[in-house]
Amino acid sequence: MNKTLLLIICDFLLLNLLALTRWEKAEPQRALDTAAPAATSAAASPAVNADMVELMRVSLEDEQSARDRLAAQLGSTQGTLVEREKALAQAEQQRTQLQGALATTTANVKELERKYSDATNEAFLTKEQLAKMQRELEERRLEAERQKAELARMERQNAEARQRIENLNVAVRVAEQEKQLLGQNLEQARAQVEVERAERAKVQEQTTVLAQGVGQLAERSTELTKEIRDNRPVNPNTIFGEFLANRVQLQVTIQKPGLFSPSFRERDSQTVLVSDGARAYALMHISDTPFAWNWENPPNYQKIAGRLTFGATNAPVAELLFLDLDPRVIVVPVSEDLAARLGAKIYRVAADPFKFPDVVLVRAEDGRYGETQVRIDAAHRGYLRVDNRISTRLFGEIAPKRGDLVFAKTGEIIGIMVNSDYCAVLGNFSAAASFQLGENIAQTGTEAVFRSLSARLTRLGPKLQ
Repeated sequence: MNKTLLLIICDFLLLNLLALTRWEKAEPQRALDTAAPAATSAAASPAVNADMVELMRVSLEDEQSARDRLAAQLGSTQGTLVEREKALAQAEQQRTQLQGALATTTANVKELERKYSDATNEAFLTKEQLAKMQRELEERRLEAERQKAELARMERQNAEARQRIENLNVAVRVAEQEKQLLGQNLEQARAQVEVERAERAKVQEQTTVLAQGVGQLAERSTELTKEIRDNRPVNPNTIFGEFLANRVQLQVTIQKPGLFSPSFRERDSQTVLVSDGARAYALMHISDTPFAWNWENPPNYQKIAGRLTFGATNAPVAELLFLDLDPRVIVVPVSEDLAARLGAKIYRVAADPFKFPDVVLVRAEDGRYGETQVRIDAAHRGYLRVDNRISTRLFGEIAPKRGDLVFAKTGEIIGIMVNSDYCAVLGNFSAAASFQLGENIAQTGTEAVFRSLSARLTRLGPKLQ
């Protein structure tokens, strides 16, 4: 039953009670008259009480139905929100509180029924008691409305929770799909990495092959460059200019006995430093020294000294060698330290002196140079025959002469002219004889050495003498 209708009925009953109650003082003489209305009122009271009880019973049944529906809704809400255990536990606690409040309300209603029954049985209720009951009923109504609003709020929270759960489920499904997609992408990336790794290894292998090819090509290019350089003829002007920039001065001083006092002789010559690949030497012809050319009756020299000069560097030499190749070819060994201090170019001996048919002759004593042809003489190995009838006209004519330096067209040195027809080809620097040089070194047996060298020269034959 509607609570508003219940209140209206209660108001109606109250008004009836007020209307039937006699508030004025009873008069003794009218006792008989008042008895009849009292009896009438007593007769009407049972019918009114029966209606009130029926109304209260119907109201309690409605309240019980509402409480049952509320409990069913709470049970359904609790079953739906399993995943939201914390929030549902709080809702369950609130439901328990509401049930307690409902139980309290029910107890109060029963208490009111009891009081109302007592009041009905007694048939005397004061206006203050009825007002108090009305206030309590209003408070219960407000409490019920508040509980209804709270239940509605909990329903909304449960709906929101279900929506959040659904959203979370959707997010989980999306995450699973993204995870699967990422796994597929990862597999594709791994396959692509493997392909790229294989391609990189192949490229690296090709790069290694190309690098080896480039290295071989560079080596071949270096060899070709060297071969081109070795086979490319150099201008005679360049060869002579290089000679002028690197010529060294060799001074030889000798002392021999005289009629009344020792005789001194000194000779300066311009030459170059040559190398056999192991050691450097200063090269000259015996005609560029102060030694007597008449070896048939050579003197016995007492002292022999030598000195090399290049620029501002001046240093003594320690030894003089007559080559086994030809006794007229003399070299002075130069140490590495002295060569470094001099700083002049050290000419390499030509590895193939027969590569070009022409050679460059350089004469240091008068600064003349030019080209001429050479030929191989099978009868005299170790020598080149120089054609002294043909000369190249470059700053005037030049004819071969003993002591001339012979250069290959590549700029390397071939040898030195031993006479006007033949050039001794350098290559073997072994000595047939040697002298120790120094200002305080006394020489002994020089006469025998020169006689031995003269005998070697005689055995070379008339063309080479």
